[in-house]
Amino acid sequence: MSILEAAQNRVLIAAHRGAAGGNIPCNSMPAFKAALAQGADIIELDISRSSDGVLYVYHPGTEPIFLLSDTLISDMTHDQVEKLRLVNRDNTPTEWGVERLETVLSFLRGKCFINLDKFWTCPEEIAALIRQLGMQDQVLIKTSNTQADFKRVEETAWDIPYIVMARDRDDFTDELLRRNIRYIGVEALFDSENTPIAQTSYTENMSKKHLVTWANGIVYDYKAILSAGHNDDVSVSENPDLGWGWLIDRGFRIIQTDWTLALDRYLNKRNLR
Repeated sequence: MSILEAAQNRVLIAAHRGAAGGNIPCNSMPAFKAALAQGADIIELDISRSSDGVLYVYHPGTEPIFLLSDTLISDMTHDQVEKLRLVNRDNTPTEWGVERLETVLSFLRGKCFINLDKFWTCPEEIAALIRQLGMQDQVLIKTSNTQADFKRVEETAWDIPYIVMARDRDDFTDELLRRNIRYIGVEALFDSENTPIAQTSYTENMSKKHLVTWANGIVYDYKAILSAGHNDDVSVSENPDLGWGWLIDRGFRIIQTDWTLALDRYLNKRNLR
């Protein structure tokens, strides 16, 4: 089943960097296992590349936070990267290191869909690995919405499901449907309920085109508004109807969250799973 077919049957949960907490760091193998156990349909993960060309599952730029390292993975050799240990939420090193992308993809094969963030950092190598593993139907890539991004995807990853990030409005869907790209929909970012991309008329129109719309429940910075305040924080501390429920009622078929289990329970309560 493709991700588009899956999204027609139920609201899909995208687990942001897996399901982290306690001693389990984000973007780690136990975080991905926890996300699967909690009901994730999609696991979102980040990609970094070592100085000697090895692809790792790691969010670039967060090395001081999650590795207690002042050196970026992009400035390390693979030997140096594999000596590192991820830290837990108390900044204490754990037993888990930084996983190679190939290892994680191989583990997740057949278990869920996978959203590769930071694809644009090294698209040729990432696309080649996806094809090598035969996972073109399971992996989802994502970029911003510039012409340079579209050209890069068309040249390097034309056969891999592709979603585009859009802030407030979508001026490119009709163009992408004409291009040699496996375009499947939009990750909608909006700071107001009144923006065009947040309207049910938009999500319904995308559905008629057999495309999917993805909303972000995550809060990585309270000043960065991703879904007009209808987010994880509201959903778990106040009322999920005001957060995830609002997004679902507006027609979004994929919800990205840091609270996989709570969202799964809410969707089951509403008979949306």
